[in-house]
Amino acid sequence: MKSIWQQILRYLYIGKKDPAAPKSTYISMMHGMNRISIIVFVIALIIMLIKLFTRHH
Repeated sequence: MKSIWQQILRYLYIGKKDPAAPKSTYISMMHGMNRISIIVFVIALIIMLIKLFTRHH
């Protein structure tokens, strides 16, 4: 489970990069798409939480 969080931090440029990781155009594009999907997911969670807490009963 710890490695999943480390990989997410690497996608978002927060964690250190693995020097032994292969360098390829396809891998960098894959990381870019993963980064975009993580950011969109977090934005969607924030919007859902805002709607949940600001709903008028």
